[in-house]
Amino acid sequence: MRLLLIHAESFEFKARDKAVEEAEPLEQTTGHIKLSNTLVVFTSVEEGDLKGGNEFIELVSNDITEVARRVRADSITLYPYAHLSKKLAAPTEAIQVLKLLEELIKKKSIKVVRAPFGWYKSFTIKCIGHPLSELSREYRPEAAVVRRTITKKYYIITPSGDVIDPREYEFGEAEEDLRILVEKEVLKKELPGGKPRIVDVCRKFGFEWEPMSDAGHMRYGPHATVMMEAVMEYSWRVAKSLGVPIFRVRGTNMFNLRFRPVKEHAELFGDRLYELTSDSEKLVLRYAACHQQFAMIKDWIISYRELPFAAFELADSYRYEQKGETLLCFRLRKFLMPDLHVFTKNLEEAKSMAFEIQEKIFEEVKKLERSYVSIYNITRDFFESNIDYITELVKREGKPVLAVIYPSGIYYWVLNIEYNIIDELGRPREIATLQIDVGNAERFGIKYIDEEGNERHPVIIHTAIIGSVERYIYAVLDKAVQDEKAGKVPCIPTWLAPIQARVIPVSSQYTEYAVKVLNKLLEEGIRADLDDRDLALGKKIRDAGIEWVPYVIVVGKREQDTNTVNVRIRSLGIQKSMSTDELIGLIRQDLRDYPQVDSALPTRLSRRPTLHYLRGLTEQRKT
Repeated sequence: MRLLLIHAESFEFKARDKAVEEAEPLEQTTGHIKLSNTLVVFTSVEEGDLKGGNEFIELVSNDITEVARRVRADSITLYPYAHLSKKLAAPTEAIQVLKLLEELIKKKSIKVVRAPFGWYKSFTIKCIGHPLSELSREYRPEAAVVRRTITKKYYIITPSGDVIDPREYEFGEAEEDLRILVEKEVLKKELPGGKPRIVDVCRKFGFEWEPMSDAGHMRYGPHATVMMEAVMEYSWRVAKSLGVPIFRVRGTNMFNLRFRPVKEHAELFGDRLYELTSDSEKLVLRYAACHQQFAMIKDWIISYRELPFAAFELADSYRYEQKGETLLCFRLRKFLMPDLHVFTKNLEEAKSMAFEIQEKIFEEVKKLERSYVSIYNITRDFFESNIDYITELVKREGKPVLAVIYPSGIYYWVLNIEYNIIDELGRPREIATLQIDVGNAERFGIKYIDEEGNERHPVIIHTAIIGSVERYIYAVLDKAVQDEKAGKVPCIPTWLAPIQARVIPVSSQYTEYAVKVLNKLLEEGIRADLDDRDLALGKKIRDAGIEWVPYVIVVGKREQDTNTVNVRIRSLGIQKSMSTDELIGLIRQDLRDYPQVDSALPTRLSRRPTLHYLRGLTEQRKT
């Protein structure tokens, strides 16, 4: 079933002529009506939808009513619309599905109007126009088979091992992040709205939507490109720092649903799949590196002596997020995932390895001066037989977590931890992940030979230690935004800054000395540039502030005569005179243990076109 949902200020339709012989009699439905504040659900019923039964249609009705609730519509209008699919159900089946969908929505005490099936109709619609006013949905009966069986239970687990109903938990003063998480995940409370400031900051650094692509696809200007490449290289360093043998691989981004492991894994993932057809074959764009690594490693000959080992790929990943819910650098349809899989002999070894990965995840977020609030998704059998282990994980976090208990045997994992930051708007945002996977090795045919010569399936840990590349950058920029709101100067780490140092001569007569300083910085691998434009000094300094350049170096007569530089250090909010070597020492200290990538911009500002994302940033000039 495919839906197009439009929140309409007004909607009117009128049946004109029969389009098919099996058209509904008008007396069985509504032939003409005018509505206001209604959620119009243009609906294409597809082959196989009726076989999904009441549970499948219930799933669809729940999603529709949830959207209606979120947009505060007074009614729902079901409007048969054949143009969303090429695999339409027979008219008699489509009518049965639409009637059942209408009936199930009515049971939720919501006004429903159903337009007649099989008629040419005229209609007029006025869309309200907000982020959730235009959405599309696609449902498959087979996916619903998995989703409909899930009954979740929620608990808060404390470091001391207490397991408490979240509705009865008394939150401490230092547990605001956990309270926000519980309100969203358990109580389904509407979160604060408003335009996030981070959107402007992302755009300032050249992270933008690509208007000529599909929704949720980004483009990266020169500033953004440097940041992406720096994080990509850093993610590999972090993976290697775990200390297990690691193999870096690369692969394709699409897999054929004809293969059982691919199809089963896709069905477990749910309804956010990008699908396409090629040579009459149905393909799925991968949503992480799992498919490629598993398809590759199943062909390896592995001994127990070689375990544990890890595989790593910076995987271009695709998730069909809802159009109205995409967010720059965070919720994307295409992103880069530094996906690490650790292959272990058995569950006990995986549990031990998870401690090390957990420690690394928290180490990395602390470097950003941030902390996580965690969701532990746990299968019932693992929860009941490993409560001491789970408590130890929580104890190592040092604060309570939200646990979500799932029925056993549905997913490939027994433990799936989501590490969330709370962003500037008070919303949980998942960054890092950790899963213990007991199902995919068997599904994909990955084996190793144990000490006795028997074939075994390894237990696999999935993790993105720093999150996706874009989400890591989101966490960095969101921290800067929150600092700004707190009255601090917003900064980003020097290693991640697109321009690490900018040399500004007081006037053109000091350009030669400025070039000398610039060249020394460049020789050290520092991303430095020279503002040699014919502009006032104050304007140049303000422009460096707009780009959050960590070190702004002003040189004039005094600096030239004393062979020094005058440096404005953004993070400290100070200005001081020093030698170029001293400056290089300061910057090298910032860059210690971090990768250095090349600049993506010409060195001289006079040779750069005006980058549109840096135009007219009056709001940013204040910082």
